[in-house]
Amino acid sequence: MKKKKIVRSNLLILGSGPSGYTAAIYAARSNLNPILVTGPTPGGQLITTNTIENWPGDYKNITGIQLMDRMNKHSKKLKTKIVFDIIKKVNFMHKPFFLFGEENIYISNSVIIATGSYAKYLGLKSEKEYMGKGVSSCATCDGIFYKNKDIAIVGGGNTAIEEVLYLSNIVSKIHLIHRKENFKAEKILINRLKKKIESKKVIFHKNSIVYEIFGKENCVSGIKIKNHKNIYSEIKISGLFIAIGHIPNTKIFSNQLKTKKGYISVQKILIKNSTQTNIPGIFAAGDVIDNCYKQAITAAATGCMAALDAKEYLEKENK
Repeated sequence: MKKKKIVRSNLLILGSGPSGYTAAIYAARSNLNPILVTGPTPGGQLITTNTIENWPGDYKNITGIQLMDRMNKHSKKLKTKIVFDIIKKVNFMHKPFFLFGEENIYISNSVIIATGSYAKYLGLKSEKEYMGKGVSSCATCDGIFYKNKDIAIVGGGNTAIEEVLYLSNIVSKIHLIHRKENFKAEKILINRLKKKIESKKVIFHKNSIVYEIFGKENCVSGIKIKNHKNIYSEIKISGLFIAIGHIPNTKIFSNQLKTKKGYISVQKILIKNSTQTNIPGIFAAGDVIDNCYKQAITAAATGCMAALDAKEYLEKENK
């Protein structure tokens, strides 16, 4: 077995999405010499977003991959050490803090948790059976495999509508399945969706859920849906995209940090140490603390706050 290297740092940042990279940028500018551990998906959930229209200053639009690449380069320019590793276990009960990765063991005086979130699924047995065989949570990753085919998308928020708009340029027809009557997506996206529905490119199944996924020859061939009147119907499709939200990546911290519904609890906003957890020296930012806004810009903002909070904490500790 490979002996793990011990890596020591003043500040360790976990996660490489908007919050993690922003924390790294601000921490590096404060001479904290941060080390950023990427996690399993460098760039986080945002790399699955095909078009970003609301990032301030980028009025010509930008992809999630492009934005994360720019943040990565910005962090490196400021001498942030970026390590590809996945943290599997932590010990926050004593100082300094110990974090155990697949590659290294990290010992740090302070930590910013910006581990983001992962896609939520329907929980169907048939969903697991056809995962990667027609069931996906990433339109930009897998959409091209369904060129000129009929597919279905489940969801009613920004992510679901964005995936509909993106895939409508690739696939033949989209069945949009939403468990409610109305959408919770932004108005501009809903207006674009309505045009797709009017053109018959998208068929909207409101007040409905996916009851079962079925297939043949190890590939998805259709779904059975049920509406609020308990009426069942079958739809022939080649692919199913799930876009019903995300779950924060906080499981390995939950036995040591206070959480609420899976989200890490931090101090109230607009007071000093807003991003501090119940353990001094451990801060959190981005999707792991946000059950409301879930925007790249708000994640980046809390990353900035966490870096500034960590700076103040470390300065007091070193006096």
